Amino acid sequence: MKRFSLLLLVLLWSFTGFAQTKDSISHFSGSVNVTNNGISLVPTFSLGKPAAIFLLSVGKGRLSFEPDMRFALEGKPWSFIFWWRYKAVQSGKFRLTVGAHPAVNFRTYRLPVNGDSTDVTVARRFLAGELAPNYLLSKNVSIGLYYLFAIGFDINTPKYGHFITVNSNISNIGLPGKLKLRFNPQFYYLKQDKRDGFYFTSAFTISKNNFPFSVSSIINKTLSGNILGSKDFVWNVSLIYSFNKNYVRHQ
Repeated sequence: MKRFSLLLLVLLWSFTGFAQTKDSISHFSGSVNVTNNGISLVPTFSLGKPAAIFLLSVGKGRLSFEPDMRFALEGKPWSFIFWWRYKAVQSGKFRLTVGAHPAVNFRTYRLPVNGDSTDVTVARRFLAGELAPNYLLSKNVSIGLYYLFAIGFDINTPKYGHFITVNSNISNIGLPGKLKLRFNPQFYYLKQDKRDGFYFTSAFTISKNNFPFSVSSIINKTLSGNILGSKDFVWNVSLIYSFNKNYVRHQ
């Protein structure tokens, strides 16, 4: 209950900071991602079939609201995450972001209905908070940690989850044709109630300056563990359309 209260305080603090900010620059950005295999925010888990992912970010100053909406390409909802994120520290080479979100994950079960069986989509509710310190080694290289704590509220969902990563980001690697490569290798530990595991994952993205489309791939490898639903190795390839707009308020 104390952890739940702490997450609520983070949300309230974020709302308060947003209301008090005096920054005149607002932003609206996002992306549409179509992939052959939907991989979750926690890459241990995947949809196992093609998916569409819609990411949005709207905010002012240090605070942003970032919905993350995921669907199977056949139209069935997969998960909805509603992030509030706050850039708590932006000092020199050190960055610290805190965030919190309610989320809904959808799963289809075969259930008896009126003497017959039918597919029923069940919504499973979660509440989570994150902490993400990051240090810039250079303009194009950074290292960081990431911690996500989640609470599940429904039957047949983990009651508590811990997701901890050691990560790096290497960007602007030159490729032929004025293309750029970015990759994000990370090792992570996942614990769900009494089950846990160690994993390696990385994302690779090829993009071009001033061009809205990019190609990305994610891989995830299980090193050890007994998490239900995890696979030894998963991968995907995605086509991404991105946009970014800034708005200035004139006094």
